[in-house]
Amino acid sequence: MTSQIAELPDAIASLDAFASRIRGRQVAVFLDYDGTLSPIVADPAAAVLPQRARAALRALARRCPVAVVSGRDLDDVAERVDVDGVAYAGSHGLDIDGPAGRQSYGEEHLGDLDAAEGALAQALEGIPGAGIERKRFTVAVHYRQVASERERDVAEVVDRVARAYPQLRVAGGKRVYELRPAVDWDKGRAVLWLLEALELDRDDVVPIYVGDDLTDEDAFAALAERGYGVVVRGEEDARATAASASLADTDAVIEWLERLDELIDDHG
Repeated sequence: MTSQIAELPDAIASLDAFASRIRGRQVAVFLDYDGTLSPIVADPAAAVLPQRARAALRALARRCPVAVVSGRDLDDVAERVDVDGVAYAGSHGLDIDGPAGRQSYGEEHLGDLDAAEGALAQALEGIPGAGIERKRFTVAVHYRQVASERERDVAEVVDRVARAYPQLRVAGGKRVYELRPAVDWDKGRAVLWLLEALELDRDDVVPIYVGDDLTDEDAFAALAERGYGVVVRGEEDARATAASASLADTDAVIEWLERLDELIDDHG
């Protein structure tokens, strides 16, 4: 079941009602990084985790399981968050640092990603503002700084390269396209895998997922029947979502995490 983002209740205003749902149960918190814990910036390398967010994660991780599930490389997001006790999944869940070690999906397509990266670099060279970010399991094409009249050109390049490499698939995000291995895996599957690996696949656990992007919808959908999804809404975001509540921005996410920590303490 989906709702329009504008129709969702505010997650902070709904915390008192949410308290009754988690009373006597354990909470497990999963979060996206860019646009959720850290504001979206033009240069992905400049997306720094605010100290207040790190403090909130550190406090929350002392009370309940916490994991960050990001489109970034696993090592990159783990270094940026740098909080003990937090689990990490990178490349939209294709690369997971789990209890039994690292679990990866799509390694057999690394050669296709290398070739696609080269083809994209050559084809996008004449489009000012287009940028390529290579991650281990994905190739991202950022067009946030591309003139509006050239955005269609970027889309056509990505589509043409994707058709040349059928072992890869295109996924969209906020002002970004990504080529990924065409395997049956996404953030939703990764969250369910982590719940099982962390021995949290139980009726007394309420899994929570917080994210802002289209890629986070897979996690919202995976947890819709058993958990609680919180979408970070953009100013012009009018999409349908499987989330249960919304937050205005990354500052609101931090406040919500702080208040959730207090809520767990009160009902602990």
